Amino acid sequence: MADKRDLLILGGGLVGMTLALAAAKKGLSSHVVDRADPAELTAEGFDGRASAISTASWNLFANIGLAERLEPHGCPIASIAVTDGMKPGRIDFEPKPDEGSLGRMFANRELRLALFEAAKAEPLIAWHAKAEVTGRRRGEHGVSATLTDGTELTASLMVAAEGRNSPTREEAGITVTRWDYQHRAIIVGLTHEKPHNGVAWEIFYPAGPFALLPLLDGPNGQHRSALVWTVAEKDAAGVLALSERAFVAEVEKRMHGIFGAIALEGTRSSYPLGFHHTATITAQRLALVGDAGHGLHPIAGQGLNVGLRDVGALVEVIAEGMRLGLDPGDAQLLARYERWRGLDTFMVALATDGLTRLFGIPGRLPSAVRRFGMGLVQRTPPLKRWFMDEARGTSGALPELLKG
Repeated sequence: MADKRDLLILGGGLVGMTLALAAAKKGLSSHVVDRADPAELTAEGFDGRASAISTASWNLFANIGLAERLEPHGCPIASIAVTDGMKPGRIDFEPKPDEGSLGRMFANRELRLALFEAAKAEPLIAWHAKAEVTGRRRGEHGVSATLTDGTELTASLMVAAEGRNSPTREEAGITVTRWDYQHRAIIVGLTHEKPHNGVAWEIFYPAGPFALLPLLDGPNGQHRSALVWTVAEKDAAGVLALSERAFVAEVEKRMHGIFGAIALEGTRSSYPLGFHHTATITAQRLALVGDAGHGLHPIAGQGLNVGLRDVGALVEVIAEGMRLGLDPGDAQLLARYERWRGLDTFMVALATDGLTRLFGIPGRLPSAVRRFGMGLVQRTPPLKRWFMDEARGTSGALPELLKG
């Protein structure tokens, strides 16, 4: 009971650990509880999982002191090509030469290594790894969690950062709207003959989007990308069961030769795709961040970035409130966080869901209509600029930590 902290963060993944570090930069202390083994999450070997870090999210990493550690491992996204089945009428999002990249691609392992190293060195973070929570309590004056070994952790505010199936959210009885897309994302690393030139490809097929995300060249100069291929759930088992040669042939067919000959790097993995959004992201002395509050289709690569915006907003709200003498779990502060993030996350969720449905309509006429619209965007600079700002995460009311 003696070690009462400002925050009790349940979930120490990319969003939860970033929150702990961002809070520490503002002088806020935290307990971070996570059931996973950090050694397993950062083990050698590329598993294909990578994240697009927007400009705003990169600013957050820079502002909490991780830029120098991460910079050598990120591949700049020079442009984004969006196409309907590689037919004429694609959009090319290319920033001006003085504007920098549209973001950076990182292998998730590198993000975890940087976050975990920083967390271990931060005295304001008490990290409880490989720990299960057996009890949660939220009261008028504080919150607590009991671990399997009997340890009781106390704080002023509980933060659920456990992901889509957050037990803390479920225990709090927060209503969730959800649906299953009946699709599965297949993820694997690729090496390829031709350089990607920093281009991120989003190729839409009626069965689902097919994304090629640029990664840094390998140690022997091999060109590398991360593949995120969306297939119907009913077809997923068959696609995953293909021999490596047959799988590569299917991938090459959908790539239309843009990278030349390819080979797989690492093992294939997959996860089901669904949508969920909570009716509220706060309760008594409780805040939700990241996928605990909103689960998006990966179509635009915004899931992690939206979660990092949650981090910036929550830290700013709490830090400003504490300067005024308010408790981190004060209802006024949580109401401000709700107003700030609730609408933004809902609009992003609606946009990604709408894109998924729009590009999933088969047939020549829908394809022609989509390509006409894409051509219109390509020829309309202000519209293109708006989409690029959205991709960068620099639109709307940004938390200070996400500003350059």
